[in-house]
Amino acid sequence: MDSSTHRIDVQELDSYGDDLVKVLKNTRDINSLMQSLEGTKTLKSSCEADFFKAQNMLQDYQKKIKACNEKIEVARTEVISDVELDHLQNELEEELQNERLLREELRAVSDEIDDLEHQRVSAEERKRILKKVDKHELRQQKKLSMYASVTNIIPDLGNQTTISGQIVERNTKVVQKFEFEPTKTPPLEICDSLWKMMDL
Repeated sequence: MDSSTHRIDVQELDSYGDDLVKVLKNTRDINSLMQSLEGTKTLKSSCEADFFKAQNMLQDYQKKIKACNEKIEVARTEVISDVELDHLQNELEEELQNERLLREELRAVSDEIDDLEHQRVSAEERKRILKKVDKHELRQQKKLSMYASVTNIIPDLGNQTTISGQIVERNTKVVQKFEFEPTKTPPLEICDSLWKMMDL
């Protein structure tokens, strides 16, 4: 039971690898992924700079608000004119408004940095999958080359509806094409036919 489960897993993995090879075979996908990674790094760096700048400005505004509150407290303890008190109150409200705006900007920059981090992780995962697919494809090519050198059969992997390919006799340089429809020909007959072709 364990061996059959293992065999099914390998077949599913093989099928998954083949699908990935088809999707990612074009080198434009790899180049596009690398450009996307570079763009993500640049954008992340820019966002981090904006984040720290906004954070510093927020700290400055908090210091100014604290200073205004201290002035208001001093003003309340002293006898001052209503005009000066209104001026200080207006100044405090402006600083509070600026602080609210900066907090919103800081939140937006922080969200953008989080989004960029997710994109970076996703891009690195895709890059890792591409490397795995490349390795799998190379292994499959070597396996196919070994099969071809042992059996002299070169299958046509582009046609998924039929079993087709060529039998190559290296000494005589004879090429014999073959094609079978799995729905019409039983597997045993296909094998017998291939053996007969190879013996010719």
